[in-house]
Amino acid sequence: PVLDVTDPGAGQPAARWAEDADLRMDVPRYRVYEQGELVDEPTDLRCWWRDDLVTFLLGCSFTFERALAAAGVPVRHLECGCNVPMYRANRQCHPAGQFHGALVVSMRPIPGDLVSRAVQVTSRYPAVHGAPVHIGDPSALGIRDLARPDYGDAVDVRPGEVPVFWACGVTPQSVALASRVPLMITHAPGHMFVTDRRDEELAVG
Repeated sequence: PVLDVTDPGAGQPAARWAEDADLRMDVPRYRVYEQGELVDEPTDLRCWWRDDLVTFLLGCSFTFERALAAAGVPVRHLECGCNVPMYRANRQCHPAGQFHGALVVSMRPIPGDLVSRAVQVTSRYPAVHGAPVHIGDPSALGIRDLARPDYGDAVDVRPGEVPVFWACGVTPQSVALASRVPLMITHAPGHMFVTDRRDEELAVG
């Protein structure tokens, strides 16, 4: 979900997201793509910045993980101290002009008896991906091996657990690869821009 769109050349998001933020420096690591090829992973974008660049802030599913934990739903990658596993799915995003590409999903293994609770909790956060896009068999998304994520780190799916998949803000990187646009800059997986808003402020209902 799109939370904010900046004016061309503006490196600052709307004040409601973060006062005095600079999107050219306040992301821990960036990825720079030229013609669909990854060419740089800087920690400062000022050398890449242009006056015609427009920035989109997208919601991230990390936002609802505190609520999952508070509801008694384990979050494996937090337990393991690693990044969430992410996979390119076989579902294509709706194209917009020259932009097209596959949906990227994040996966969290959930005990079978807690899946409905996970759906209830995350559905209250539609601005940060909301409810899962798929529950169960990863092959339905074209994912052959959960142990080999396209981004992030693999985590175990233990007996009695179900893999649950959410749409992911890494999707623009899939789009960059497929669309081969002259220049696209994204956050590196797991290196998001953190706003000043509290998680619970984005919950509804």
